[in-house]
Amino acid sequence: MQDLFSLKGRIALVTGGSRGIGEMIAEGYVKAGAKVYISARKAAACEETAKRLSVFGECIAMPADASGASGALTLADLYLAKESKLNILVNNAGAAWGSRIEAFPEGGWDKVMDLNVKAPFFLVQALLGALRAGASAARPAKVINIASIDGLSVNMQPTYSYSASKAGLIHLTKRLALELAPQHIIVSAIAPGAFASNMNKLARDKGDTLAKQIPSRRIGTPEDMAGAAIFLASRARDYVAGDALAVDGGVAWTRHELE
Repeated sequence: MQDLFSLKGRIALVTGGSRGIGEMIAEGYVKAGAKVYISARKAAACEETAKRLSVFGECIAMPADASGASGALTLADLYLAKESKLNILVNNAGAAWGSRIEAFPEGGWDKVMDLNVKAPFFLVQALLGALRAGASAARPAKVINIASIDGLSVNMQPTYSYSASKAGLIHLTKRLALELAPQHIIVSAIAPGAFASNMNKLARDKGDTLAKQIPSRRIGTPEDMAGAAIFLASRARDYVAGDALAVDGGVAWTRHELE
C-alpha cells in the first residue's frame, strides 16, 4: 500500500506552486518522494517556497508567467532545458475576476480565460514529448488540471469568466483524457471548494463563518488537497481518466438557493 501511493522517483511540475492550493500540492508531492518543480510569476515568492519545501525533499523554483500560449511555451522551454521527461503535470495557476454584469470588462474576461483555459492546453501541447517520455503502460504519466466547484455547479457571485473558464477546463480535461489515455498519459481534474488562499479570501479570512455553509462544517486543509493530488498522481489512480474530483466537503452538490 505504501508503494501504491508513493511518488518516489517521479518528476512533477506544478504551476502556481508558490502559494495556496499549488503550494499544498507541491508540499504533498515532495513529501511523497517526487522531485518537484514549481512555477510562479513572482520570482522571490517562488524561490522562498522552493527553499521551504526543500527541507522535505527536492523542490526547484522555476519563476515564469505561464499565462496564455506564449507563457506556456516559455515555461515549457525552461523546464525542457533541465529535464527530458515529465511524469506529473499540475495545471494549477489561475486567476479570478468579479464585477457586476453591466461593468464586466473585456480585460477581466481575457485575463481569466488565458490563464485558466488556454495556458493548460498549450502547456500540455508544449510538454507532450516530455510526458510521453515519462509514460509507460506500467506507469502512466499524469496531467491534473485544477478546476473549481464553480465549474460543476452555479455560484451566484458575479465571477462570470471564472465560472465559465473552470467549466471549460473540466470539459477540456475529458477531451484530453480520451486523446491521451491510449498514449499512457492519464488526464483528470480536481475541483476544489473552500481552501484558504489569496484567491479565496473568504475562506482565508472568514473560514469559521463559511464553514457553517459547508456540509462537512469546515473548510479544506492542506492535507485534504495534498491527499487528493497524491492519489491522482499515484499508481492508485492509473485507471481513473477524465473525471473531476470535487474536494469541497459536499458543497458542489448542495447549492440549491441564492448565496
